Amino acid sequence: MGEADEAFVQALGHRPKLSITEDEGIPLIDLSPLSSPNDANTKHIDDLVAEIGNACKTWGFFQVINHGVPLEKRQKVEDAMRKFFAQPLEEKRKVRKDEKKAVGYYDNEHTKNVRDWKEVFDFVADKRILMAASHEPEDKEVPETFNQWPDYPPELRESCEEYAREVEKLAYKLMELIALSLGLPARRFSSFFEDPTRSVRLNHYPPCPGPHLALGVGRHKDPGALTILAQDDVGGLEVKRKSDGEWVRIKPTPGAYIINVGDILQVWSNDVYESVEHRVTVNSEKERFSIPFFFSPPHYTMVRPLDELTNEQNPAKYRAYNLGKFLATRRQSNFKKLDVENIQISHFKVQELANELDGALSINKK
Repeated sequence: MGEADEAFVQALGHRPKLSITEDEGIPLIDLSPLSSPNDANTKHIDDLVAEIGNACKTWGFFQVINHGVPLEKRQKVEDAMRKFFAQPLEEKRKVRKDEKKAVGYYDNEHTKNVRDWKEVFDFVADKRILMAASHEPEDKEVPETFNQWPDYPPELRESCEEYAREVEKLAYKLMELIALSLGLPARRFSSFFEDPTRSVRLNHYPPCPGPHLALGVGRHKDPGALTILAQDDVGGLEVKRKSDGEWVRIKPTPGAYIINVGDILQVWSNDVYESVEHRVTVNSEKERFSIPFFFSPPHYTMVRPLDELTNEQNPAKYRAYNLGKFLATRRQSNFKKLDVENIQISHFKVQELANELDGALSINKK
């Protein structure tokens, strides 16, 4: 990927520290009660729901063990992705994605208008997916996006498809637990996921000559509902601790998955739960691999706070937005450096809208 030139250099206030702060407080939650549901196990399920609710409120992140995803499925993907990324650049770029092709290989992604020190391969769990063509409201085009599978390694496609099916099962379980933790029926979110968007990313972070200047992924919040991350034993994922704003490293736990709340859950919960900023650091000696699974409703979903979680005393804090258009706007900044910050759910805050109206009225009075 070349030297850490200016395109990769983070602004002074966002550069990583070489000293690592690991926080033991990020919850590690055992999902084994789900594997033997019975009347005697009800208390364990209740405790599990409470643990998840507390983790979502306190951190927006937690890890899970005894999650039901077969280890061999994950290992097959990890082995295949290592073979893929080890190829020459010209081979990987045969399945390169761009602003028209939404999935495939890419090595020039930007986060917060700074280039990330990584290369990725994206695919969707279905054979195809529907995505809004652009962010323009009048553009009704919703083209089909198809996976681009490389010729090598030949086992990559099958291993990825099998893995995605297993992680999807975990995603549905977690959404039910999160619903219960909000005081909602377990299947409250089911109608949003009858035609879900399930995308998977294979991440490769090569050794970096300037780990004090660059980031594998810059600070960001995930725009979907839920992210399920497999990381290797190298580590590098850092979370912005809500209590003091300090960046802390999530220490790898063998066989565990890291779960984080996305923007959609923050809006659905009306800020009961928060989508928390996170980033990925790199180092000069070791390469790192990770596999995030992104779980979201279909593109046509209008995202707004749930009626059950709003009332006169606690009104909706967000105005509704179309998910497909929101994501199409976000995708623009992945491919090129923009002059403005990419769109965030904060732009749909009701208070933000009120401030805009107040500003407009004050201007009109002058």
